[in-house]
Amino acid sequence: MPKPQHNFNHPVEIANNIYWIGMYLENDPFQCHPYFIENGDESILIDPGSMIEFDETVRKVKLISDFKSIKYIILHHQDPDLCAAVPEIEKLINRDDLLIVTHSRMSLLIKHYLVTSDYYEIDKHDNELITSNGYKLEFSTTPYCHSPGAFVSYEPKTKTLFSGDIFGGLEESWEFYADETYFNKAKKFHEEYMPSKDIFNYALNKIEKLDINLIAPQHGSIIQKKYIKNLIKDMKDLDCGLYIEDKYNLELLDTINELKIKEKTIKEQARKIFEQSKRAEMGEMIGNIAHQWRQPLAIVNTILAILKEKNSANLLTKDEIDTKLQKMEKRVNYMSETITDFMNYYKPDKDKIVFNIYEAVNKALEISAYIKNNDKIEINITGNKQLNTYGLTNEFVQVIVSILTNIYDIKNIRNIQKIKIDININKVNNDAILSISDNVGGIDEKILSKIFNPYFTTKHQSMGTGLGLHIAKMIIEDNMHGFLDAKNNKDGATFTIRMKCE
Repeated sequence: MPKPQHNFNHPVEIANNIYWIGMYLENDPFQCHPYFIENGDESILIDPGSMIEFDETVRKVKLISDFKSIKYIILHHQDPDLCAAVPEIEKLINRDDLLIVTHSRMSLLIKHYLVTSDYYEIDKHDNELITSNGYKLEFSTTPYCHSPGAFVSYEPKTKTLFSGDIFGGLEESWEFYADETYFNKAKKFHEEYMPSKDIFNYALNKIEKLDINLIAPQHGSIIQKKYIKNLIKDMKDLDCGLYIEDKYNLELLDTINELKIKEKTIKEQARKIFEQSKRAEMGEMIGNIAHQWRQPLAIVNTILAILKEKNSANLLTKDEIDTKLQKMEKRVNYMSETITDFMNYYKPDKDKIVFNIYEAVNKALEISAYIKNNDKIEINITGNKQLNTYGLTNEFVQVIVSILTNIYDIKNIRNIQKIKIDININKVNNDAILSISDNVGGIDEKILSKIFNPYFTTKHQSMGTGLGLHIAKMIIEDNMHGFLDAKNNKDGATFTIRMKCE
C-alpha cells in the first residue's frame, strides 16, 4: 500500500479550530481518525482511538493545546478502535469535570474499559452540547449504524459532520481527502458493517437534511462538500448487511409480496366499509327525517280528516278553510326545511375550520328535534360555551347526532318512560372535553369494548347496521385527530369526545 503524499507528523486543520490528530498506519486499509476541537479550556476530543494510536494522538494534541484543556471526550460508539485509549487519556487530562459524551445505550458498555469520568448522555440532553462559552454541537442518533446507540455529531458553525462509522472506507490506496471514486472504497466497509439497507437509509435520511461542508468519518477519507450529495445518493442504493445474503433477499421478496396481498385485501375491506357507511348514512338520514316528519304529518292528516268530515256535513266556512290551509302550509314548509337541513348536514365538509363546540351541540339537537322536543327526554347543557376546536363541523355534528340517536333507540328498546341526557363542555389543560351522559342503564360490560367495532350492534337489523358508532370514532380520531370513548356511569353510559382547543 503506497504511503499517502502528505506529511502527517503535525495536526491537520480541516476546518476552523477543528483538527485531524490521527496517525498513518502503513499497510493497514483500516485507518482510524481521532479529531480535536480547540475551544479554550473546554476543548473537545472526538473518538480518540486505541492504544495503537495513543502516543501519536497525545503528541498531536499537545502541539495544539494543553492536554488539560480537554473537558469533553465524544465517543460515537463503544468499539475498542475508538475507546480503548480513553482510560490512559483520562489520567493525562486529570480533570474532575471531564465528561464522556455518548448515548445511554453505550455508556453501559464503555464503563467496561475502566473509564472513571462522568457521562454526558446525549439522549438526556436534547441531543446537543453547549459549552459555557456558547460553543455548540448537535447530535443525530443513527441507531444500529453500526451500534444500537450510534450517533453523529454536527458542528453548525463550520458545518462539519463527525460521522463515526458512517462514510468510513477500507482503502488499499488511502488518501486523506476523498475524491469522486470514494464510493468504491466506502462500499465494502458499509456492506459489511451496516446491518441492513433500511436501517442505513434511516440514518442517511437524517444526515441528508443537514447543511454539510465537510464529513469527518472515523475511518477512510475526509469528504468535501462537492462529493457529499452524490455519495449519499450512491450509499442509499447500496445493499448491505442482511441484504447481501441471498436467502434473506428471497425471504424479503416473499414478505413484500405478502404485504402487497394484505394491503389489497385491506383496501377492499375499506371500500366495502365506505360503501356500507354511505348506505348507513342514507338510512340514518331517512330515519331522522321520518322522526321529524311524524308529528307534522299527523297534524296535516288530522286537519284533512276534520275538513273532510265538516265538508260532508256542509259545516265548513271560508275562514275555517283559510285557517286550516295556513296550518297545513306551515307544517309542509317545516317538512321542506327539514329536507334542506338534512341535505346540508350530510354534505361532507371540504375544509377544516375553527368552530364553537356549544354551537355544534345545538345544531345536533336541532337536527335531532324529535329528541330535543320530546317531553319524556330532559336535556341539560352545562360548562364552557366559549370553547372552540378545529375540524370538520358537519362531521362533528354527525357524531353527536349518532350518540343521541343511540341513546334514543336504547330508551325505546328498554321501554324507559323518562330519561335524562346531560351534556357538559369543559376544558382540561389544552383539551376541550365534551361528555354526553344518560340514565338508560348503561352498556353491558361484556360488549363495552366492542361498541365501536364495524358492524357490531345489539339492535334488530331493522334498527341499524352497527356502523354508526364506528363511523363516529373514525371521524373524531382519524379525520380530526381527537379521541372518542365510552364508559358506564352510575345510571347509564357516558360518551366522551376530547379535542384540542383553539
